[in-house]
Amino acid sequence: MPAPGPALTVRPPVPADAPAMARVHVRCWQQTYRGLMPDHVLDDPGFVPARQRLWDQVLTAPEYRGHRTAVATADGQVVGVAMTGTPRDDDAAWTRELYVLYLDATHHGSGAGTDLLHAVLAPDEAAALWVADPNPRAQAFYRKHGFTPDGADTIDDDGVTEIRLTRTPT
Repeated sequence: MPAPGPALTVRPPVPADAPAMARVHVRCWQQTYRGLMPDHVLDDPGFVPARQRLWDQVLTAPEYRGHRTAVATADGQVVGVAMTGTPRDDDAAWTRELYVLYLDATHHGSGAGTDLLHAVLAPDEAAALWVADPNPRAQAFYRKHGFTPDGADTIDDDGVTEIRLTRTPT
């Protein structure tokens, strides 16, 4: 029988978590989007500091008070991040938008992704998210949680095709 992995915990972040959140955010992009977006974007030395500025703001600025944010930790180290907020579409039929859900690949299948999702989005909330296409693992994860493609797609600033998934609880 394999040895159990590190104990995983999901909790609200504190401002001191911002540097670790930035590192995890960038590492997850490198793990997930390598081959989908240019290497110069993923390997830019300014990428982690830029993400840290983002997380510093999210965790301290008044305009982010309505967002829900969570981190997953393993043995005290941040290994995942999630964040929801109000929909960006004025005519949205959903009440929340999942902006971020990243979990270090070493913890895929641990249940931490589900715990992160539930920490920022109630299972009965109508919601939407954008996911890279192709990204079969993430798309399967979201389908498991009731999200389905609604036909909308876009190409982001880094050239990644994204599809929108929505969930309307019954």
